[in-house]
Amino acid sequence: MVTIANPLNPSETQETRLWPEHCVQGTKGAELLPELDVGKVHKILEKGQDKRIEMYSAFADPFENPCVSKTDLAKILHDEGITDVFIAGLAADYCVKCTAIDSAQEGFKTRVIGEATRAVDPASMDAVLKEYKEAGVTVIAKDDASLKW
Repeated sequence: MVTIANPLNPSETQETRLWPEHCVQGTKGAELLPELDVGKVHKILEKGQDKRIEMYSAFADPFENPCVSKTDLAKILHDEGITDVFIAGLAADYCVKCTAIDSAQEGFKTRVIGEATRAVDPASMDAVLKEYKEAGVTVIAKDDASLKW
């Protein structure tokens, strides 16, 4: 773990893990899975476009004073009348966690599909589950009734 400073306010700092470059635009690592039916995708949103910060959440970076990089995800979902958000992916203890917590803070009923996530550090999941509970995020199974529509 390292401490990074808000590039717009050096007095605001965050503990974070620095990652090697990954999901670089135009590379195989950034491609959507071929099994994904993109015909049902309404919008693709990119995050992590500022090299100065780690942006785990699909909503915004972790800085608050001021936020350095924010996506339009909350506005898009609110404008479409979306009330429920279901989250899956990597990594359960970083990107999934931060996106889920931000989703709940934005007022969405937020559920993480447990079997559809994996942690970088599985030992961290007890702490992650505690954070979910505090934020009002629910972890559900892949066969949960809320997924049937």
